Amino acid sequence: MHHAVRSRVAVKHGPPTVVPTHGLRGRSLVDADALRVLHRSARVLLNNLPELTDRLVAVLREREPAYRATLESEPAATWQEVHRSLRHSVSSLLDPRNARDEALRCSWRIGASRAEQGLPLDALLHAFRLGGSLIWQVLVEETSRTAPEDVRLLVHVAADVWNFVDEHCTLVAEAYRKVERQQAWRQEHRVRLLTAALLDGTSRIADVAETAATLDLPEQGRYAVVAVGTGRQAGGASTRAAVVPGDVRVHWHTGVDVDHGIVLVGDEDLPEPAVRLCSPAGARVGIGPVVVGLAAVGDARRLADMALSICPDGGGTVRLTEQLPAAMVMSCPELGRALAAEVLGPLLRLEPSDRDILLDTLEVWLDCDGSAQRASVRLYCHRNTVLNRLKRCEQLTGRSLARPADMVEFSLALTARRLLRD
Repeated sequence: MHHAVRSRVAVKHGPPTVVPTHGLRGRSLVDADALRVLHRSARVLLNNLPELTDRLVAVLREREPAYRATLESEPAATWQEVHRSLRHSVSSLLDPRNARDEALRCSWRIGASRAEQGLPLDALLHAFRLGGSLIWQVLVEETSRTAPEDVRLLVHVAADVWNFVDEHCTLVAEAYRKVERQQAWRQEHRVRLLTAALLDGTSRIADVAETAATLDLPEQGRYAVVAVGTGRQAGGASTRAAVVPGDVRVHWHTGVDVDHGIVLVGDEDLPEPAVRLCSPAGARVGIGPVVVGLAAVGDARRLADMALSICPDGGGTVRLTEQLPAAMVMSCPELGRALAAEVLGPLLRLEPSDRDILLDTLEVWLDCDGSAQRASVRLYCHRNTVLNRLKRCEQLTGRSLARPADMVEFSLALTARRLLRD
């Protein structure tokens, strides 16, 4: 019997109840005689169902390896399933109007249960076609034994019998795929829940082993979390692929505003995760430090988010280990704002034009490692102008740029002002 090539039946909660379009009906005197022959032999099959079941089970054991394993592990249950399916199928040959719906429900249940058990769909469809072939073979054998002259009449109902088999193969496949989709959704939902708990730091210790197995990641590996902003800038799979090379093991968890990648860092001597230094144009990427063990991924996610918060709005990549002073400011915004007000207060109270010139000069000078000459080039002014502005900053704030402690305060205060403008 060839594979069924039909449009699928739309089913939500079970097999459809449809008026047959090709029932075993008498369309002529010849057809009536053919139905009579069919019914006569079918009654014999119905009366000898145990023997017919044994024959089909033997065929399945011989010709379908997947069912062979099932028969070995659950011989009684499989025999009952085959017996039940044959009973409904033969009954449908005798009384399609009253028996057809129950036969369809039986096939639907078999398709759904076998999908849950993981039996391959090809094996299941093969089993149904073997069952149809056996029923037809036994019908011919019985007619040949009791009335050889009537065998030729079975040709007139052959199409109806094979259409019946075809219909059930289609229904079984639909039930199987529906369960498959449900299982895939449940598995995906389970993975999302486990990953979310891991990233939130709310995973129970008892769940970490299951999470490791589900995500196919070592429980005691070395990990870093990569946070990719998905707001106004470009996001999605292409950005994630551009951030983390294809040869690096990573599990992505997509979110509304941020996607998080749990990156496995294999080399114990590698201090940073193996991610690209440059993010795609417009993308914002934050990279947290390496932690040991899946149980610590929640801490790594929090630090990656902090790195992302430092990232400029226009895009870029920020490694937290390279921005620790900024991370300290962001870890406690209230103290950051207080520090900026305390250190830069006198400058902040100046007229905006005067204020911005002094603050920009101070920031550029610090960025140039205290070189007035380099700062003057970037500011398009004379070196002495830079020195005069710096001296004024010292006078207004009462701090000295020659004193290391004051330099640290200036640097942190400027960082706080830049990151905490809102």
